[in-house]
Amino acid sequence: MTKLVVVYHSGYGHTQKQAEAVRAGMASVADSDAELMPIDEAGELSDDNWETLAAADAIVFGSPTYMGSVSWQFKKFADASSKIWFEQGWKDKLAAGFTNSASMNGDKLSTLHYLFTLAMQHSMVWASAGMMPANSLAADRNDINYLGAYCGLMAQSPSDADTSQGPLPGDLATARQFGERIAQLAKRWRC
Repeated sequence: MTKLVVVYHSGYGHTQKQAEAVRAGMASVADSDAELMPIDEAGELSDDNWETLAAADAIVFGSPTYMGSVSWQFKKFADASSKIWFEQGWKDKLAAGFTNSASMNGDKLSTLHYLFTLAMQHSMVWASAGMMPANSLAADRNDINYLGAYCGLMAQSPSDADTSQGPLPGDLATARQFGERIAQLAKRWRC
């Protein structure tokens, strides 16, 4: 069984909805065990959570984009992972990332670059979004990959939207497909 973990921070619940959609996509792939691992508001994980990450075949990192980067809670988690980095404990694990912000752009790419850099420092193998963008005149805001992300998963939730209103259905469907892709890649990666 392929062990998959989505470790994320969510400040207002929108990134959590995105994480849940990624996990649902992962869990839909046969022989996949997908777990959500929220980073608490103090930016910490339990010892059991660190052990789960050590046993994972793939780790998907998620954070909202605040001021052009990850939340401070996610950054605290990332800094705490330096003990694992020193021993290269995540070396050759599959990695991917996602983010959500209020604006269509919102500097989400900076957040994905941060997550990519974190994975590269851990000697992980990064997985792209693996889907074409919805970039034609006929494209609709609820189409798959409307935001056109390649290096990871992006979603947008208006700043005045509660979690019942954002992320939008197309972004959640994109997150589910992204999760399916990561689970399928992880299974191949284990072979």
